[in-house]
Amino acid sequence: MPIIYLSPSTQENNLYVSGGSEEYWMNRLADAMVPYLDASGIRYVRNTPDMTAASSITASNRGSYDLHLALHSNAAPEGRYGEVRGVLVFYYPGSVKGRRAAEIMAENLKRIYPIPALVRAEATTTIGEVRRVRAPSVFLELGYHDNPDDAAWVKSQLDLIAQNLVGSLCQYFGIPFLTPVPERRGVVDVSWGSLNIRARPDRSAPILARAYDGARLTIINQWQGWYLVRFGDVTGYASGDYITLV
Repeated sequence: MPIIYLSPSTQENNLYVSGGSEEYWMNRLADAMVPYLDASGIRYVRNTPDMTAASSITASNRGSYDLHLALHSNAAPEGRYGEVRGVLVFYYPGSVKGRRAAEIMAENLKRIYPIPALVRAEATTTIGEVRRVRAPSVFLELGYHDNPDDAAWVKSQLDLIAQNLVGSLCQYFGIPFLTPVPERRGVVDVSWGSLNIRARPDRSAPILARAYDGARLTIINQWQGWYLVRFGDVTGYASGDYITLV
């Protein structure tokens, strides 16, 4: 299953016109994303507010991630405070995967941002969390925090934005977007061989692990005859035909 480095802003001095900081609201957004990431089987490692952009880059580069996702909001140039709106989705030029992820996110954000024409994906070489990370990277500027309407959009639509972003990640990784449900327990029920736990709900997807008859699983979610399960340290999809709920 995919794993991302989730990097909400650490810029505590970038203040929202209506209260709070960029760091605060982007961490609130990351908090809102977590249940949907868990429900959809996307693993993540997350920075902390006491870190910096530089230490977030270093931490990301220490691991092996399928995507680096940075959550930010923007600010207008001096003299234009409060006048500019829009969402920018940055990626590194030449990064095929980064560009694809950015374009998916931009297209989906157009569905929920009040002015869809002001949402665009754009290449950049000037942002460290795009230029200096090893993983494909997307750097989001979710509106302008000095604009009252954009600030209000972020603050009032955290859950909707979180669902939209995780839905885009699922689209990028080719897995279903699932909403949170209570976890259940299950037992593998096969008459011979083993139950394959796969990277996607597809019998041709890579096998991540094999669970034998009687093995106990944690069922995270369900999708079209498949269970999203946790088995030891592995999270993946298994056919519901061979699992008995307990």
